[in-house]
Amino acid sequence: MCWGPRCRAASGEAISRLSGGSRHTVYRTGEVHGRLTERAQEVCRLVSHADSAKATDNLWGERWTKLCVNAMRNGVSAATGMGGNERDRHDAVRRVCIALGGESVRVGQKLGYKLGPIGTLPPESLARAMENDKVAVAEIEELMIGGTGEDLRAPYQRPSMAQDMAKGRRTEIELMNGFIAAEGARVGVAAPANEMITRQVLRVERGEIPPRPENVLVNT
Repeated sequence: MCWGPRCRAASGEAISRLSGGSRHTVYRTGEVHGRLTERAQEVCRLVSHADSAKATDNLWGERWTKLCVNAMRNGVSAATGMGGNERDRHDAVRRVCIALGGESVRVGQKLGYKLGPIGTLPPESLARAMENDKVAVAEIEELMIGGTGEDLRAPYQRPSMAQDMAKGRRTEIELMNGFIAAEGARVGVAAPANEMITRQVLRVERGEIPPRPENVLVNT
């Protein structure tokens, strides 16, 4: 299974997997051409035995939405060594996450994708927060901080890319934030934060610098 928005099954059909079935529909099935078909409905029926599922006519939008979620969190944890709660409660690092997410939204919008909530964050508010709209910044920061809970140690949520980094595996940063930056350049939308996090994660991956919060605060 591949998370990138260009990934698809050989049959021309793809399934996105999102965590947290108690909060939202977990599986989304659809066709790359955007039409609801009997095949997509049948796949939806089958995977619904494992978790909540729906067939969608917005597969590319669903996948770019998921990419936005990962882009604003995974690389930051990989570069800093921070868990999810610690990351979102750190004022300066949280602003980096907002920049990453907002750029990702603007690139996706330019590409013509219909985006849903980025986790719990309204996509347009996230993009406007990245653009320093004070009302949007307050809204997004309240949602991010409110999602961390009181205890920064429990649970210590570490995204998959941070786990890969800790285990010495090659990360997916070039296929995630690097891809967003490249698509942004292709359609004329600057994504400097995504360029930065790609560069910094690769430096940590190569052993040039240790994981630390300062890694993501350059050029911010």
